[in-house]
Amino acid sequence: MDGDCGLCSNLALFIHPRLGKESSLKFIANNSEEGKNIISTFSKNYQKADTVYLVRNDKTFIRSAAGIRFLLYMKPHYKIFFPIFWLVPLPFRDVIYMLISKYRHYLFKRPDTCIFPNLNQ
Repeated sequence: MDGDCGLCSNLALFIHPRLGKESSLKFIANNSEEGKNIISTFSKNYQKADTVYLVRNDKTFIRSAAGIRFLLYMKPHYKIFFPIFWLVPLPFRDVIYMLISKYRHYLFKRPDTCIFPNLNQ
């Protein structure tokens, strides 16, 4: 996720306490050394995406596909929304994702520091 994005930080703060007990998700800032190392292993198209990534079982998801898949790792009453959102066609979901992404810095205050390292402890 974008470590200096207010929307990303707020979403991580919302998601983290709602993760299921079996979840092993880890929040990493894209611009951190660890994030850069992981992103460098992706295909060139994915490296240029500048988006949220979700990597599970050696498969990488980006944009809305990554955002919606977060639901699968949350507590059961959030998981039920996954099939509903997944039914929305990918091109339509990604257009909405890109519009939000484009204006997120105007709509959400940037955090003073990246919160992701603290969430993973």
